[in-house]
Amino acid sequence: MLKLSLGPLLYYWEQETVFKFYEDVAASAVDIVYLGEAVCSRRHTVRTEDWFEIADNLAAAGKEVVISTQALLESESDLKTLRRITENAKFRVEANDMGAVNLLSKAKIPFVAGPHLNTYNVATLELLADLGASRWVMPVEMSRDALAHLLKGKPAGMETEIFSYGRLPLAFSARCFTARHYNLPKDDCQFRCMDYPDGLRLTTREGQDFLVLNGIQTMSAGVYNLINELPAMRDMGVDIVRISPQAFHTTRIVKLFRDCLEGQIPAATALQQMQKLMPSEAVDGYWHGKPGIEQIYLKAESLEDAA
Repeated sequence: MLKLSLGPLLYYWEQETVFKFYEDVAASAVDIVYLGEAVCSRRHTVRTEDWFEIADNLAAAGKEVVISTQALLESESDLKTLRRITENAKFRVEANDMGAVNLLSKAKIPFVAGPHLNTYNVATLELLADLGASRWVMPVEMSRDALAHLLKGKPAGMETEIFSYGRLPLAFSARCFTARHYNLPKDDCQFRCMDYPDGLRLTTREGQDFLVLNGIQTMSAGVYNLINELPAMRDMGVDIVRISPQAFHTTRIVKLFRDCLEGQIPAATALQQMQKLMPSEAVDGYWHGKPGIEQIYLKAESLEDAA
């Protein structure tokens, strides 16, 4: 049976909202929960000690807890936080940059190789396994065919996790795009990203949703949704499917994924029910080796219905 994971919270929410969110997660059907500030170190409503408190509560509820590290570190304080996370003796760590990999490898602590490590071939996967990785998360833009090729040479015992639902985290920058939108310097951003609990949507001149700005992170405007690909993932040897948190309806999304995994509802029905739960339209282009903004599954379904 495929396991369900909930990825780290990528947006900036009020502390009370975060604690309430993870209270609901504790009662949800998810198996694994990733915690921590993975985007911007200026976000302080939930501090490192708070994340560990949430982790303890989730572990008590029977969840496997993993603490995620930042993908882009810029200061000595960032390094101090990284060291504190990698030196914790209770929870596994998701390494999202090679500095975290280095620290965990030296400490001989098994870790999760996060989606931002650019793992695109068997040689890289073998290197990460040698350094102590016991699980890897596929880069979000990798196709199904590329994944299948890589899994043929996957090191024994290495778990595979796929980002399967949510706005895609595409890139990071030293510049804060949300602050720039308001003509504010990064060091005086006034935490404007808190005004956008699902990110600040960016449209083209023609009015088409294109990207979402999330502080220093650029995300897809469309919601990546691979719920219809669960049987294919199982057949390929995938172990875990990841759902990324959103401001509303996350636990309902988790429930629909669980119902599909257990065969209680077909994927087409779940996808239809999700339409009103998603902050934007579904996309799945990367999985099919196409531009990420495309929705291949629904297009194919429409063609079949027309025929």
